[in-house]
Amino acid sequence: MPWTVIGHEWAVAMLQRDVAQDRARHAYLFTGPAGIGKRTLVSDFARALLCQAADPPCGQCRHCQLASRGRHPDLLTVEPVMSGKSVRTAKIKIESVRQMINDLSLKPVEARRRVARLLRFETANSESMNAFLKTLEEPPGRTVILVTAERADDLLPTIVSRCAVVPLRPLPMETVRTALITNWLAPAERADLLAHLAQGRLGWAVRMLADEAALAARQLALDDLSALLGASRVARFAYAERLAKEASTDRIQETLDLWQSLWRDVLLAGAASASAGAGMASPLANPDREAEVRRLAEAVPPAAAREVMLGLRRTAGLLEQNANARLALEVCLLDWPRLAGDGRG
Repeated sequence: MPWTVIGHEWAVAMLQRDVAQDRARHAYLFTGPAGIGKRTLVSDFARALLCQAADPPCGQCRHCQLASRGRHPDLLTVEPVMSGKSVRTAKIKIESVRQMINDLSLKPVEARRRVARLLRFETANSESMNAFLKTLEEPPGRTVILVTAERADDLLPTIVSRCAVVPLRPLPMETVRTALITNWLAPAERADLLAHLAQGRLGWAVRMLADEAALAARQLALDDLSALLGASRVARFAYAERLAKEASTDRIQETLDLWQSLWRDVLLAGAASASAGAGMASPLANPDREAEVRRLAEAVPPAAAREVMLGLRRTAGLLEQNANARLALEVCLLDWPRLAGDGRG
């Protein structure tokens, strides 16, 4: 089984070279937006590090087979689990980190080295990160540590400085579209829409392809945005309270990301309109909402639209710092412009 990640050819070439020349670093940090391909690339790299074929990963040997199923005794994985009673959030538990530290002190069981994966490590708290720091500073022999996070800034600087950073960028829209049609047999019309919506995140597009409920949730979140523009202050506060109570932090962040994508489209449409036929500077992230985007661009001045974008980013940052979700959402929605009707014109 060759490398399965689609795109990111430069990263694959670099990692292949490290394996072929037997000079793998002791730790790598893979960064990029959710759904960009970090987990797939890390899984491929882990198989290559454990495989003993001449051109790894071969996909046929015992090491490759076990690693593909996540059952290799020398492949250790720590990832977030959902926890919390009132607000469900995905967090890495310090007990899992301590167990991995202990396991890494042991010799490999079957392979030449041990490979440790710490997925979405930005969900670990500072105590967990500090606990793992010593392992990064003095890694056990024959160990390669693979860390993923959306942004390097979400981790302790001392962790980032001890890793070879591999920043993954969004894929071209056509790469996503072709992959959906060729590899996942998506109908052309659905592939076109998802390629636009994905913003270069193939993993996100694949999940949406198989999850009608998620696509419906996207439509609902954008419908909510339109309704909120025409809603009273009391209605906006009621919405903030309901969203904070019923949704996990991750789900709220997804909603904020969707809203940001629509307001970005509004700014693009406004700039194109002001340029007298110059056209969009880049494709809309929400092409199925183009008519609504253009109406909002006419109704909301660019400065006000930018303020909404900044507010959404501030709110996302506050939630990452475990701020009170209801209060953060209330402040955010309070600053939105109020349009007649539901914001659809």
